[in-house]
Amino acid sequence: MRILMPLLCLLLSLAAQAAADPKLGKPLHDKQCVACHVKLLGGDGSAMYTRKPRLINTAAALGQRVAACSAQTNAKWFPEEEAHVAAWLNQAFYKFK
Repeated sequence: MRILMPLLCLLLSLAAQAAADPKLGKPLHDKQCVACHVKLLGGDGSAMYTRKPRLINTAAALGQRVAACSAQTNAKWFPEEEAHVAAWLNQAFYKFK
């Protein structure tokens, strides 16, 4: 059972990422993420995604970072909402395939 639960969570997360909709991710991002990023980096906060060197280099790492930020900010997002935000960030800034 201990092995099955993480595997199930991983499979559900991958399914959520596959069905992710960037249009649903942008308003979630704007509500939960922008203020913190502005406080950390100034401007409109987008430097979080465009700074050099880029800290996120794969779609999987982007999904993990969104999940970590969601937990840190107590956003209470479901995995599919995290996937929507990652999809929007990928579309707008990262361009991973």
